[in-house]
Amino acid sequence: MNKKTIKVIGGGLAGCECAYQLLKRGYKVDMYEMRGVKNTPCHSTDNLAELVCSNSLKAQSLDNASGLLKYELARLDSLLLKCAYKCDVPAGGALAVDREEFSRLVEAQLNKFDGFKLIREEVCDIDTTKPTVIATGPLTSDKMSKCIAKLLGGDYLHFFDAVAPIVDADSIDYQKAFFASRYGKGEADYLNCAMNKEEYLNFYHELINAERVNLKDFEINVFERCMPIEIMASRGEDTMRYGPLRPVGIRNPHREERPYAVVQLRKENAQGSAYNIVGFQTNLKFGEQKRVFRLIPGLENAEFSRYGVMHRNTFINAPKVLDNCFAMKKYPYIFFAGQMTGVEGYMESIVSGLVAGINLANRLENKEDMVLPSTTVTGTLQRHISTPVDDYQPMNANFGILPLLDKPPRDKKARKFRYSTRAVGDMEEYLANYKEN
Repeated sequence: MNKKTIKVIGGGLAGCECAYQLLKRGYKVDMYEMRGVKNTPCHSTDNLAELVCSNSLKAQSLDNASGLLKYELARLDSLLLKCAYKCDVPAGGALAVDREEFSRLVEAQLNKFDGFKLIREEVCDIDTTKPTVIATGPLTSDKMSKCIAKLLGGDYLHFFDAVAPIVDADSIDYQKAFFASRYGKGEADYLNCAMNKEEYLNFYHELINAERVNLKDFEINVFERCMPIEIMASRGEDTMRYGPLRPVGIRNPHREERPYAVVQLRKENAQGSAYNIVGFQTNLKFGEQKRVFRLIPGLENAEFSRYGVMHRNTFINAPKVLDNCFAMKKYPYIFFAGQMTGVEGYMESIVSGLVAGINLANRLENKEDMVLPSTTVTGTLQRHISTPVDDYQPMNANFGILPLLDKPPRDKKARKFRYSTRAVGDMEEYLANYKEN
C-alpha cells in the first residue's frame, strides 16, 4: 500500500530529523524551505539544518542532562546526532561540529531517500485536512506567522535571541591568546584571552556604554540562556566574571599573575580557521562590536567573519494548543516541532522533530503514541510543552525539570549519576515494551 506524502514545513534541525523519521518508515516527504528564495535576518546560507547561534551541541557525558538527551536520541535512531558525530571538532567534553560539513551530511542523507523532495518556497497557508509538520523555527516569516496565529487562535508569543560573533583564526595574536583547559584537565580545546583587572574594567565600561541596535516591532523579552553579553554586563561589574568570563582553573603562560577574567574562543570548523567568542551573544552595532571586542587581549586586530546579531525568536503557547506528542489538540494530524514549541536548544529541537515524526507515523498507522517516561529528558520535554502553566517559557534540557529522586544523595555528582541511571533504566524498559506493541 502506498503511504501518504507528508508536508514538512521548515528545513532546520527539527524539520530534517522529522523528515528522516518519516522517510525511514516508508512515507514520502515534501519539505518546504523558504531560504534560497527568501532569507532570514540570521541565517547565512540556504543549507538544510544550518546551525545559527553556536556550533556546540553541548555536553556528551551522562552526568549532564545534555549528554543524557544524546543517549536517548541515539537509542531512538536520530539521524542528526549521527551526522554530528561524523563531523565533530574538538570542544573538550562537549560535542561541537563543523557546521558546513554537518549541513552537507544531513542533506546528503535525506537525499538518499527516493521519497524526499525539497521545495524552495515560502508557505503561507496550512491545509488542516492533510498531515503536516510545522517546523518553521524561531525566524518564521511574517506571512507564515500570521497564518500560524490564525490557526492557533491567537496563542502566539515572541521573544528575542542573540548570536555570538566569529573571528578569523589568522587575525588572533597568539603571543597573548593561549590554549588551555580548566585545571589542566582533558584536551586544551579552547583558546583563551586573559585579562588583568585594569583590562577587564576598561572592557566592561566600554561594553555597557556601547551603542546597540534599536529593536522594533516586538517587546524585548530575552531568553536567559541567550542573554546578550552587554545586557549581562549591565547587571553588575562582576556578573561576566561569574559567567562566560570566569577565570577559575586557567593559568596564563604569558603572565605570572592569575587572570582576573578570561574570554574563551571555540573552533568553528575542523580546520580551525575560525573561532566563535563563547558566550558573546550581542546586539551591539557592528562598528561597536569591532571597537569593543578588540579591547580583549589577543583580539586587538581581530577580523570578524560574522558579527553578532539579535533577532526575533518566536514560539507558541504550546500547552494551550499541543498534546504531549507535539500534535495540535484540535487537529491531531497537524504537528509542530522545533524551538517554536518552546524547547530551547539544538538537541532539544532535534528530539522534538524526532518525536513528532514518529508519532505522526504512528497515528497514520493507528499505532500507540510514543510518550516516554517523565524520568527521561525526552519524556519531560514532552510534558513541558503540553502541561498548562500561567507563564509558559522555553526550556533547555536540565536535571531540574526531571521528577525528584527518592532519597537523593547529598553529593552533586552522585545525584546526577542517579538521575541518568534512572532515566536509562526507565527508557530501556519502556522501549522493550513499546516494540512489542
